[in-house]
Amino acid sequence: MTSRLDLAGHRLIRLTVLDLGLFDVGPGNRLIGIPGFLLETADGQGKGAKILFDTGFDPAYARAPEATAARDGLASFGVLVGFGTEQTAEGQLALTGLTPADVSHVILSHGHIDHVGSLPLFAHAEIILTAIERADPAPCYFGAVRPIAWPDARYRTITGEVALCQGIRLIPTPGHTPGHLSALLALPDGRQVLLAADAINRISEPDEGFADVRDPAAAMASYQRLMAHVAATGAKVIYGHEPSQWADLPKAPVAY
Repeated sequence: MTSRLDLAGHRLIRLTVLDLGLFDVGPGNRLIGIPGFLLETADGQGKGAKILFDTGFDPAYARAPEATAARDGLASFGVLVGFGTEQTAEGQLALTGLTPADVSHVILSHGHIDHVGSLPLFAHAEIILTAIERADPAPCYFGAVRPIAWPDARYRTITGEVALCQGIRLIPTPGHTPGHLSALLALPDGRQVLLAADAINRISEPDEGFADVRDPAAAMASYQRLMAHVAATGAKVIYGHEPSQWADLPKAPVAY
C-alpha cells in the first residue's frame, strides 16, 4: 500500500505517555520503563489524528511469556516484570478510551523488540519511519531473531528532518540503529518535548561514549544534533529508558 494519510493543517494538541511495561536488564542490572507515546492532533475543522510513537513488546508476552521469551532468546538480556495485557499497546490505548483501530499513524523510532512488538496490530495505519530502517528485510528486533515481518501497510519513509505537522518534527538520529528516529514536539501550552527514544537511552549514555550501540560515532553526532535542538527550544528530554525519570512521568490516562 502506498497512499498517504495527509496531516497538512493539523497541529499537535495532546501528548500522553504510555506505560508499556518494566524490564529488568541483566537481570538485576537496572530496572527500566518501556515508553510509548500517544500524539493527538486537530485540524481546526473537527477532524484529528491519533498517532502512536512506538508500540512496545509483542503482546504474546502477556499471553504466553515463557514460550515467547524462549522464541526470542530474551533471557540472555533480561526479563519483563509483571507484564500483562494493560502494558501492551492495546491495553494502554484502552486507558485513554481508544482501540488500535482508532490509531491513524504509527511513528516507529526503530525496529528493536521493545518498540516494534505490536506493530502488526496497526497494519491499517500509516507507518512512518526512516528509509534506512524500512530497508531492513524485517525489523531488526533482537539479536539474530526476526519473528515479526513488516506489515502490509501504508509506509511513509523519511530521509531527513521533517515537520509531520505543526508541533511534530521528526529527526533521524542514527547510531543506536542505522535508521533510528526521534521527535521534537511543541505542545499547545508552549512547552517543548524531545522524544529521544534510544538515541539517548539514559542520561549517562553520552558520558559512556554510547558503548553499547551499533555505531557509537554516529550516536554521538546524533546526540549533539539533538542537544542543539534542546538548546534552541528549551525542550524537556524524555529519554529512551532512564530509570530515574520514568517514575515521575505522568502516564495514561493522564496527559503529559
